[in-house]
Amino acid sequence: MRSREQVIWDFVHAWLKKATQDLEVSLLLMKEEWEDYSTCAFHAQQTAEKFIKAYLVKHQIEFRKTHSLGELIELVEQSDDSLAAHLRFSVWLMDFAVEFRYPGELFVAKETAERAIADARKVKDVIASALEDYLARGRSGGKEDG
Repeated sequence: MRSREQVIWDFVHAWLKKATQDLEVSLLLMKEEWEDYSTCAFHAQQTAEKFIKAYLVKHQIEFRKTHSLGELIELVEQSDDSLAAHLRFSVWLMDFAVEFRYPGELFVAKETAERAIADARKVKDVIASALEDYLARGRSGGKEDG
């Protein structure tokens, strides 16, 4: 049976894996020419959101199902004011989670998508730094549950 710490570790890693996959998808999509780069920007937003959620899971800070980076960053403040301040630059990505996902007159230019991906990478770096010691310690041992 997994310990509580192992369950948390596994869940943090699941969020980190999903975040990394979103970043990889956004980078793959940027290699193509599109009229509208909103899907690239969407995956950049998802990258930032999931990296922040990984941090919250590690610190056992409950969050509701949301795409609001502002709300998630406010929750980060419960653990680390300085970290939250370093993440605030990414709040602008939130629009790509909803407004640009449905048909309409809005579109995302290539340059905007590139900026979104760059900012998603910054979120990744900030969170990776914040979790560095935790991740370096590795998953605690013990009997594995099937």
